[in-house]
Amino acid sequence: MATDRSAQVTWQGDLLNGVGTVHVVGSGAFGPLDVTWPSRAEEPDGRTSPEELIAAAWASCFSMALSHGLSQAGTPPVRLDTSVTVTFQPGEGIIRGAISVRGEVPGIDAGAFAEAAIAAKDGCPVSKALAGVPDVSVEAALAE
Repeated sequence: MATDRSAQVTWQGDLLNGVGTVHVVGSGAFGPLDVTWPSRAEEPDGRTSPEELIAAAWASCFSMALSHGLSQAGTPPVRLDTSVTVTFQPGEGIIRGAISVRGEVPGIDAGAFAEAAIAAKDGCPVSKALAGVPDVSVEAALAE
């Protein structure tokens, strides 16, 4: 079954001096969030950016995909700590994505965990939506 998700944003002013607000998301889980060009291309100063929201979506999606893949292989994770950094270059767009995951996964070795992480990156719907990003890296390590 397909699901729809939504967000409402208002932008006021021109690109460089204007300000936007993510007012409402369909779930009600967050908002309002302010966004500006400087928060996107310079320093965030307490505001978000489209790329930061993409990084959060990607980290969530990747974690879900990795958890599912590990569980399907008979080694469900106890915990996955995932961070994603999205690099935005004005005039070019998103030029890089870096996924880093540290997992507590009983019964798996480092090589199998790294392979599962690559498969999760390739299979995650957000990764698929971002297939045009030219440089995507995955760093996977097991917790000690």
